[in-house]
Amino acid sequence: MERYVGALDQGTTSTRFMIFDHGGHVVAVDQKEHEQIYPQPGWVEHDPLEIWTRSVEVTRGALAKAGITAADLAAVGVTNQRETTVVWDRRTGQPVHNAIVWQDTRTDQICNELSRDGGQDRLRSKTGLPLATYFSGPKIKWILDHVPGARAKAEAGELLFGNIDTWCIWNMTGGPSGGVHVTDVTNASRTLLFNYTTLDWDPEILELLGIPRAMLPSVKASSEVYGKAVADLAGVPVAGDLGDQQAALFGQTCYSVGEAKNTYGTGCFMLLNTGTRAVPSKSGLLTTLAYKIGSQPAQYALEGSIAITGALVQWLRDNLGMIEKSSDVEPLARTVEDNGGVYFVPAFSGLFAPYWRNDARGVIAGLTRYVNKGHIARAVLEATAWQTREVLDAMNADSGVPLTALKVDGGMVYNELLMQFQSDVLNVPVIRPQVAETTALGAAYAAGLAVGYWQEVEDLRENWAKDKEWHPTMDDATREAGYKAWKKAVTRTFGWVE
Repeated sequence: MERYVGALDQGTTSTRFMIFDHGGHVVAVDQKEHEQIYPQPGWVEHDPLEIWTRSVEVTRGALAKAGITAADLAAVGVTNQRETTVVWDRRTGQPVHNAIVWQDTRTDQICNELSRDGGQDRLRSKTGLPLATYFSGPKIKWILDHVPGARAKAEAGELLFGNIDTWCIWNMTGGPSGGVHVTDVTNASRTLLFNYTTLDWDPEILELLGIPRAMLPSVKASSEVYGKAVADLAGVPVAGDLGDQQAALFGQTCYSVGEAKNTYGTGCFMLLNTGTRAVPSKSGLLTTLAYKIGSQPAQYALEGSIAITGALVQWLRDNLGMIEKSSDVEPLARTVEDNGGVYFVPAFSGLFAPYWRNDARGVIAGLTRYVNKGHIARAVLEATAWQTREVLDAMNADSGVPLTALKVDGGMVYNELLMQFQSDVLNVPVIRPQVAETTALGAAYAAGLAVGYWQEVEDLRENWAKDKEWHPTMDDATREAGYKAWKKAVTRTFGWVE
């Protein structure tokens, strides 16, 4: 009887459960969106209880579509939107506040105060991260400072913190009735509380932020058995946990030093494997954990994080009503030959890599009477490619390893216009794999490895197959002129928020 591996993929806008066979092929998938809550400008929240409900629903849905039961699963892995912060009561399982999403900028004052002494890179030597609103630590501090009674309860050991992986695994393994409170090195490395050399929570940083250690999950490998699931997945080992971008790196089989992938989702995230060596960034990238398999040494990565890419297409659809569905952006962009001189810098929640400017806000530059909605649509797509170019330049500078090709995944990789333009502005081939949902695949791989469903990391390379490849067609002069104009537009976003 064939067995399978499941993956719960809890993303920023939706949750899915995917089931894979031994060859890494998709057997079944079920997916549901959840509400995006915007209480005020710059604030982004999710309801953790809604997210857990969706997780249960899609798990049932995928099992039903595959025509299997929990008994047919060898293991299940979890992957998640990183940095999104949940604090809940360990006895009742009730969150004390909505989850504060990674894009949320309410902690800018906390970050500014922390950076007065020692600058934005004050914690970088320990955490690999700049002080920015993106990460979980300041969000925990905000909840403890603003939710009545939260700090006292946290200090009494009654509250638990987790990124979404921790919240889902805790609920999956029993919640208030024996749920395991764990995270993995990749998620821990996105909190600003985790020391990437000791691979543990840093006591000095916890003291600086006033966060009781008792709230924090135990840090495990990305691939090991954490516990057994209950309810719909009763008895299945929960055995994989990776933040979504690291999971995509893992699913893309980027296991060698110098291999890189870019995921095109709500934001865009490029990761470059640097092996067992953590490379400090001088160019505005993050030094992050890539994965850790069981007792093997941890692997590191350099990451360039871009806040808004696919979300810009949604904004065009939902806020401006210029398109009916996200896939309409490509035909609209194809109604024009070029961008008409328009550049759209989507600094909606500040700029992430390589700038780290919380004071930036979005701009559309270069408008003339000539410009129509086709040009705007093209500028929206080009924004993703130009931001990726900036990150790639930083990676080449930091690693000293010029990238020869880029593996891509995520929802936007089916946009042919964008992929061609991406290859053009990077001047390297862009390669899409047959399974583009590599995030869920990476979590499944990690879980399967932990229980012996797959034996070795290298065995997984054989599952990877190319679907399509794009090659650069743009001449150097055009590329550099466009890039220069893009960089000029970026400077127009700086210092908008006083």
